[in-house]
Amino acid sequence: MHASFNLAALFDAALKTAATATGLDAADFAPEVRTADPKHGDFQANGVLPYAKRTKQTPRALAEKLVAALPADVREACAITVAGPGFINFTLQPAALQSWLRTFSTREQLSAGAATAYSGQTWVVDYSSPNTAKQMHVGHLRSAVIGESISRLLAFSGAKVIRDNHIGDWGTQFGKLIWAYKRQLDTAAFAEDPLAEFERLYKVGNNASDADPAVLKEAQQELVKLQSGDPENTAIWKEIGEVSVSSFQQIYDLLGVRFDTTLGESFYNDKVGRVYQELTDCGLASESQGALVVFHPEHPRFKDQPFLVRKSDGAANYASTDLATILYRREHFHADAAIYVIDSRQGDHCQQLFLTAQKWFEKTGRKVPRLEHVAFGTVLGEDGRPLKTRNGDNIKLKDLLSEAVERARRLVDEKSTDLPEDERRVISEVVGTGSVQYADLSQNRSSDYLFSWDKMISLEGNTAAYLLYAVARVRSIFRKLEAVPGDSAVEADASPLETPEELSLARKVTKFSDAVALATNQLRPHFLCLYLYELAGEFSTFYAANKVAVDDPAVRARRLMLCARTLLMLETGLDLLGLRTVNRM
Repeated sequence: MHASFNLAALFDAALKTAATATGLDAADFAPEVRTADPKHGDFQANGVLPYAKRTKQTPRALAEKLVAALPADVREACAITVAGPGFINFTLQPAALQSWLRTFSTREQLSAGAATAYSGQTWVVDYSSPNTAKQMHVGHLRSAVIGESISRLLAFSGAKVIRDNHIGDWGTQFGKLIWAYKRQLDTAAFAEDPLAEFERLYKVGNNASDADPAVLKEAQQELVKLQSGDPENTAIWKEIGEVSVSSFQQIYDLLGVRFDTTLGESFYNDKVGRVYQELTDCGLASESQGALVVFHPEHPRFKDQPFLVRKSDGAANYASTDLATILYRREHFHADAAIYVIDSRQGDHCQQLFLTAQKWFEKTGRKVPRLEHVAFGTVLGEDGRPLKTRNGDNIKLKDLLSEAVERARRLVDEKSTDLPEDERRVISEVVGTGSVQYADLSQNRSSDYLFSWDKMISLEGNTAAYLLYAVARVRSIFRKLEAVPGDSAVEADASPLETPEELSLARKVTKFSDAVALATNQLRPHFLCLYLYELAGEFSTFYAANKVAVDDPAVRARRLMLCARTLLMLETGLDLLGLRTVNRM
């Protein structure tokens, strides 16, 4: 059997071949191969039962017929059994496990193996998207780290990924902000922290507008001047954008987040007219009380809820620019898919947006890209409410990350007193920021999650610190033995896998591909987190029972190979999540 990167996909294809050979309708037969309970084997095919039910056949007899028709190389590489009413179980033979370990020995080989799934597809990932003139706070955390991880997973699996930071840099708030900037700018405060000063100025302008209709009128005039290209107001607006993006970048650098393009709402300001025209011309949009709206009467949730695409005063809104964005991504980037990593509270907006875009594209003869809302829940404090400071303000993201690094430093100072100061500082930063990222990513993104410092920065449990320590531990084995991970000359002498712990660890290593596929296909990084946690645990069991530094060179070689592949999966997996690793802890 050729060593395939994704073994579940290999068995799936083999069963499809067997289905054709036995006269089944292969187009209608889905093998549904997935990771099995270890008691039953490595992989299990569950698709025989529903197919047998549809075609009025006996499931077990059908399963046995399929097994007999499997390609010879698959039957040689696995112990294959039929269990219960027709489940087909595959258990890889030790030689097949070892073949996989030899074939996938580098990051490049792993990526090449995974890159068939999404090859040729262009995916736009829309994430982070903070508003300019405001500091990023804890509410911005999830979109940034989930979006970055999904981008890495898709790219690893072969997609061309365009990361787009669709910042909020246009709208009525800028009139109030410019009004306050011209009257109450604190130059000293601006020099020290420009974004904090812009945030203060917006509050000044907003409060003054609420209190005095004359101020509101002046602020509206500042906005009109900005929208008509007034040089002074445009210069202030550009300064707000530059300062904001520069401040955001400091956070992104800490989190390992990067973007290919930053096209804010302002970029689409001159593109919404075409949207209004096309929606009207194709009969999708109509005027209602001066506004332009789209109805979806067939949708049970939205049949009485119009989708407002232009306000009654003629101004654009989120729907206007979001529709223009979808069109631009399809025409300019040739996007096959665009995913929106946005708070779950935006669910209704996304549903109406995607429904409108789908109808619009179909009516105008365009290919409809896959549009998906990658929703996520809220970060909660230990009181079960959205995480905030004691006085009820949003926690600034830079403050949260600074505290994480400080807490990690205490852990590092306690556990690694022998390391030099510079190294401890770097480890603290990697562990601190990684702990915040991993605590988020390890949760099912659809759920709210409880933010707990004690659980987050701990060497016990499913945490970043535990996994980073596992990486450092494997690295230390190679240092002590003066060996290089993945040394092909050493591994060439490896004897066959033998002990139960060796075989169990090898089986877990080969499941890396399955974890990556599951996390990517469902756009849920927590599946990869769970795999890495289980792999680290499996390695601990192996290492406790199997000495690596043995005299027999063939046994040492095979155990070093297992250490090297464990390290490869841990480091590659953590990188796909957006985390950095360390060599010592």
